[in-house]
Amino acid sequence: MSAKRVAILTAGGLAPCLSSAVGGLIERYSELYPSVEILCYRGGYKGLLLGDAVVVTPEMRSKAGLLHALGGSPIGNSRVKLTNVKDCVKRGLVKEGENPQKVAAEQLIKDGVSVLHTVGGDDTNTAAADLARFLKEGGYGLTVVGLPKTIDNDVVPIRQSLGAWTAAEQGARYFENVVAEQGANPRMLIVHEVMGRNCGWLTAATAKAYRESLAKKAFLDGMPIGRARCDVHGIFVPEMAIDIAAEATRLKAVMDEVGGVNLFISEGAGVEAIVKEMEGKGESVPRDAFGHVKLDAVNPGAWFGKQFAAMLGAEKTLIQKSGYFARAAAANVEDLRLIKSCTDLAVDCAMRGEGGVIGHDEERGGVLRAIEFERIKGGKPFDIDHGWFGALLAAIGQPKGAKVDVAH
Repeated sequence: MSAKRVAILTAGGLAPCLSSAVGGLIERYSELYPSVEILCYRGGYKGLLLGDAVVVTPEMRSKAGLLHALGGSPIGNSRVKLTNVKDCVKRGLVKEGENPQKVAAEQLIKDGVSVLHTVGGDDTNTAAADLARFLKEGGYGLTVVGLPKTIDNDVVPIRQSLGAWTAAEQGARYFENVVAEQGANPRMLIVHEVMGRNCGWLTAATAKAYRESLAKKAFLDGMPIGRARCDVHGIFVPEMAIDIAAEATRLKAVMDEVGGVNLFISEGAGVEAIVKEMEGKGESVPRDAFGHVKLDAVNPGAWFGKQFAAMLGAEKTLIQKSGYFARAAAANVEDLRLIKSCTDLAVDCAMRGEGGVIGHDEERGGVLRAIEFERIKGGKPFDIDHGWFGALLAAIGQPKGAKVDVAH
């Protein structure tokens, strides 16, 4: 294939890989195919619909390596679903009666784009696949090569999503400071809410990273606020059944013994019960353009805090969310290596006209390849039977609850 112009867009929520992924793609094209023009749409699919783009100049190409050290996305994100016509019209992205997919397709044709790189989660990449199919049916060839971005690490069948390792590390770093609040009040309950709608991987990985960091710290024996009070005392994820009464009994004993309790909770844990409670009271449940419950409005951390506070006899409850701190970080060394291997393959696949989402395919022996779009889906549950997770629960004295199905 002899692509003359490629386009890049990032979409969905932030993750500690977007900036590096954009930089990696620009570097690889500049290294191997310097004559290929590169276009970046501002604000994801919003920019595509509006024809709002920036051309990557030679100077930008020469300095693209700077992007590896930055967090966020240098070209901006948005949450736009091309098949949600009503939402696109409401937001002024298309006119009444227009088909967003057709508007996007015509913009790509107008811009002379033959390869589109999407960096996002399952919604972003399946939207890109739909767009590619739409263009193919219209007789216009477009190769779409996606990169899997989600700190939840919940894309089927991808083993490891870009940015997830960094998010866990940063969430642990966040709590290293927050936990000092244990000394601000007697019988303190701290609820650390971690991102993860349907998947508890990030919560579990964050708790593991935090405890590894805690193990390296030296405490002065005999002081009231020590290692035991700064430890993780409970981990709740969507895939594991929660016996609140039994956990309250266990955690009250911890509270009585060490003077405080720290809980790590996935934002998706208990959502079904919370939504049911809200609807039972006649309250509306806010949802986004993709139909997902807006978790910031539902506020699972506060709900869990309320459930446990009285039962533990907590004098003060502190709810803290590390999500925005963790997801906006620059990629760590582990993720930079993964991003490099994925962006290099993404360019190779693009130039030979092979579409798909780049990742280690768990259903094909873990090989790094362009995974067929029709096999990509979100909501991959965290396997609570992983040995490291069982060891983590055992270390904090928490029984492992039964595995439960997670609604996708």
